Amino acid sequence: MQASIVQPQNEKQLNAVESVINIDSFNPQAHPNPEDSPLYQIILLPDPVTIAVDFTPYKTSPHSLLFLSPYQHIEWKRPFPKSAFRILFHGDFYCIEYHKAEVACNGLLFNNIYLQPFVSLDSDTYLKIEQIVQEMNRELDDSSHFSDAVIKSYLQLILALSSKVKKKHIDFVSLKSKAQMHEGSLFQELLEAHFSDEKSVNFYASQLNISPETFSKKIKTQLGKSPSTLIQERVVLESKKLLHLTYLSVKEVALKLNFDDEHYFSRYFKKNVGVSPSEFRAQVGISIVASK
Repeated sequence: MQASIVQPQNEKQLNAVESVINIDSFNPQAHPNPEDSPLYQIILLPDPVTIAVDFTPYKTSPHSLLFLSPYQHIEWKRPFPKSAFRILFHGDFYCIEYHKAEVACNGLLFNNIYLQPFVSLDSDTYLKIEQIVQEMNRELDDSSHFSDAVIKSYLQLILALSSKVKKKHIDFVSLKSKAQMHEGSLFQELLEAHFSDEKSVNFYASQLNISPETFSKKIKTQLGKSPSTLIQERVVLESKKLLHLTYLSVKEVALKLNFDDEHYFSRYFKKNVGVSPSEFRAQVGISIVASK
């Protein structure tokens, strides 16, 4: 299956790889260990599977779509699915930040540490998306003058349909579990306000007037991840945003996140992402909506 290569939308962009979209079928059993990619990925999962995304385990429902941001780790667990289709695209081909008004997928389908990284669909919607993917693949094979515009429209339709389903699910869950998520909700608010300057579990536990041990148990139960994991993921997510959505230097990003030492920040980033901040920016690029 062919890849469609186009020029970056922002000619001034530095160190960006070529803009790309590709559709392929792959065998997860052949790639069970953690993988990462500089591309966004949408993986079609007709049957339930068990995976780990950024080392957090999940079990999907039938007819699910899995959404991965650049350099998110995925590990396939047994029993492996026989095969899976996926769409891979670079941010220069379709910028989710630029199109947020149309699809609102950034922070909903991608780049949200508090939500499951997949969307469960009914069989009719899943079939509709499979058909759209088939049409996209035909356009990739055709490679006419209009193919890129058509493929972007199909991709945007998949993102919009998925965002619609995900938003309905979130609204439903919020109504059901608001009372049971008290500490989790408060922690999210505190973390969003303080992640750059407060990176210890003890700080957040003290803000809720509970012991660190009790706090950690409650957050793990309510949000599915330990508070230390969420703190680390939030710092890494902001690091990625600043590298992708601004022209700040790596040193400036480190200072903005209250890392006194640029080299320590680079080691922290590489440990959690798998590549250095400079390599991440070189592969993912700087967005066309980046602020200078």
